Amino acid sequence: MASLTVRKLDEAIKAYLRLRSAQNGRSVEEEVRVILREYVQGRPEPLSTLPAEMSAEPAWPENISTAEPRVTLIIGGGIAAYKSLDLIRRLKERHIRVRCVLTHAAQHFVTPLAASALSGERVHTDLFDPHSEFDAGHIRLARDCDLIVVAPATADLMSKMAQGAADDLASAVLLAATRPILLAPAMNPAMWSNAATRRNVAELERDGVALVGPNAGEMAEAGEAGTGRMAEPLEIVAAAERFLRPKKPGLLSGKRILITAGPTHEPIDPVRYIANRSSGKQGFAIAAAARAAGAEVVLVAGPVELDAPKGVSVVHVESARDMLRAVEAALPVDIAIFAAAVADWRVMSQGEQKLKKTDAAMPPLQLVENPDILATISHRAEGRPSLVIGFAAETEHLIDNAKSKLRRKGCDWIVANDVSPATGVMGGDRNTVHLLRRDGDTIGLDSWPVMTKEQVAVALVAEIARGVSERAESEPTT
Repeated sequence: MASLTVRKLDEAIKAYLRLRSAQNGRSVEEEVRVILREYVQGRPEPLSTLPAEMSAEPAWPENISTAEPRVTLIIGGGIAAYKSLDLIRRLKERHIRVRCVLTHAAQHFVTPLAASALSGERVHTDLFDPHSEFDAGHIRLARDCDLIVVAPATADLMSKMAQGAADDLASAVLLAATRPILLAPAMNPAMWSNAATRRNVAELERDGVALVGPNAGEMAEAGEAGTGRMAEPLEIVAAAERFLRPKKPGLLSGKRILITAGPTHEPIDPVRYIANRSSGKQGFAIAAAARAAGAEVVLVAGPVELDAPKGVSVVHVESARDMLRAVEAALPVDIAIFAAAVADWRVMSQGEQKLKKTDAAMPPLQLVENPDILATISHRAEGRPSLVIGFAAETEHLIDNAKSKLRRKGCDWIVANDVSPATGVMGGDRNTVHLLRRDGDTIGLDSWPVMTKEQVAVALVAEIARGVSERAESEPTT
């Protein structure tokens, strides 16, 4: 007679067999033999007679969309555990499924009932729970998820993790985990700075465990302050989403982009200079949008009063000659965008001392032309960026002047805008631009509506990404 094969049975029957065999102290195969014998003798025990609370717990309810990320949340025993209830709610708001494990100590601060009510799932507390451990429930909790979050992660829990202990449900789940683990430490500052805790943290980080926090601030204990506060729920959620919903590669990932912005100052003497009204806002906005699209961005900025966009490398310069040197030092790049309002002229001889006003005639200021940065880069024989974009700030005959500049400078695109005083563009927050693109002897024109400078930046970056993609598709494959 063929041997019994349980693997081919459906999940509901296998779960029933595991539960019944565990209750009766027999192997699954022995239990199947007993069931067959009972059936032949005419007294089988139907599946429906099992108490509902003893039925096998499904991995996740079948009506849950598999597109929803799943988190096993381990709540440790610390006063910060009360924040974990809000963390459950915040995760659920973002359509993330949450199943909770509470340590024995955690139940002194929050109840399983509260965690269950917020998560909509059964809460687990006992390593030797007969309702779940008949089929190694702690293994399911460790692996039937996309991420394990420990909040608060107490010094004791982190010590167990670092040493590989598994004497309760939480530590057993963590030891059996094959999914990423995110810890939100919370403890007294003295405990956090203790050498033993620092060793444990270093060991966990070497093992690939991620941390969010702890933060600095007031502790629950009166008069205690320092680093040890658990990160706020929204911080933990943001860190969790980086694991659960990693950002797709940006439209310009892998591209290196050079951008110039702001005015230049051309010194007359130690206290005076020639300048213009450019604020640098448009160039800074383009740098931020390009970085958000995944590009590596170098921003060469003249004298401005703006904060550097996050993740952007900023080189500060004063004069046009300084800007040209910084631009050439930043090469090679894939794309260059020259949004800076570079002064066309400078004083031939800068005064070493402040020029004094006298009864004599006004001191002569002999001007010489500054280097043309856009034309210099556009006409490079070697190392020219594949896409060079200039800006045309005009006060009259906008399109005609922009077309002339596009041909004369040798760049690929021109962004033209009217900077007449009535427009408020110089130093303002809004802009109306026209994008001119050169294709051989033909110049295409797209006129955009009035937008904020941030919206202009996003639209321009989208056009750049589209152009890069179309160019890549048109290139022959080898």
